[in-house]
Amino acid sequence: MRSFSNLWYWIGLAALWSSASHWAMGVPYDLVVRARRVGGQSEQDLLDIVRINVNRLLYIVDVSGLVIFALSCFIFTGLAITGFYYGLEFAQAVFLLLFPLCFVMLVNIVAARRLRQQEATLEIVSKTLTRCRIYTQIIGMISILITSLWGMYQNFSIGILGW
Repeated sequence: MRSFSNLWYWIGLAALWSSASHWAMGVPYDLVVRARRVGGQSEQDLLDIVRINVNRLLYIVDVSGLVIFALSCFIFTGLAITGFYYGLEFAQAVFLLLFPLCFVMLVNIVAARRLRQQEATLEIVSKTLTRCRIYTQIIGMISILITSLWGMYQNFSIGILGW
C-alpha cells in the first residue's frame, strides 16, 4: 500500500495524463492536425466524430449528470477522508490520480456545449479542441506537480521520521 514509492504508480500517472491530453473531448488530437493539414475526407471525418462525441457527451450529462455528480462527490469525499484524515496512502494516491480528471471532464463539457451552440466548421472545431487540449495539459501539469510534491513529502516523512 506504499503507492508513492512504487514506480508503477508514477508510470500510471504519466500514462494517464499523456492519454488525457491526446484525447481532447474524445477525439484524438492527431485527427485535428491531419484535418487541418490535409482537409477533404479528414476534415469531414473530424467534423463527424466531433458531432457524435458532442451529442453523446451532452446526452449523458443531461440524462444522468446529477447522479454521476452525486456519486463522484460521494466517492471523492470517501477517498479524501480515508486518505488525508485517516492517513491511508493508497486512498491519497487514488484521489490525487482521479480528482483532477473531474476538471478535465468539466472542460470537455464546456467545450461540447460551446460547439453545440455554433456551426461546426473546421476552424471553430480545431480551435475549440486545441483550447481543450491546452487546458487539459495545464490541469495535468498542476496535478503532476501537486502529486509529486505530496509523494515526496510522504516518502520523506516515512523515511526520515518513521511514521
